[in-house]
Amino acid sequence: MEPRIEYAEVAPGAMTAMLGLETYVHHCGLERSLIELVKVRASQINGCAYCVDMHTKDARTAGETEQRLYAVVAWEETPFFTERERAALAWTEAVTLVGQGHVPDAIYEQARRTFGERELIDLTLAIIAINGWNRLAISFRTVPGTYQPAAKDTGGIEAQGSQAHESEHAADD
Repeated sequence: MEPRIEYAEVAPGAMTAMLGLETYVHHCGLERSLIELVKVRASQINGCAYCVDMHTKDARTAGETEQRLYAVVAWEETPFFTERERAALAWTEAVTLVGQGHVPDAIYEQARRTFGERELIDLTLAIIAINGWNRLAISFRTVPGTYQPAAKDTGGIEAQGSQAHESEHAADD
């Protein structure tokens, strides 16, 4: 598989904008583990192999268990996730698949019982960000398997390799 366009090189201003949103998300106060689960789930739904690879690696680096990562795809059927994580995963599915159900009231109510208004906005922005990255990586065929996470919990910029999508974690903590 060959990349179609090196989008970061062709449109650096667009990458700056995407990384600005990513930086906000990573400093908004939501737990890193929650953000990574959301990114994995949205990437699974969208079929983004590059982002599934990236975010499972980042989640492992941050201490996530293999069992939970394998179960994200079937989170509703497992006891491995907290109520907060379940609400976030349900919200992720509804927002990612917005064209199929326009975020049902029951899912919104579950999310509102679990998250404050600001947290829900921040969670939604995290979902918007990963859906954007998914669409870039899928459309321009970013090659899966090339991403390597930075050292555990560095708190700094994690830009590695030639693909600028790997810079997605500009503020991973």
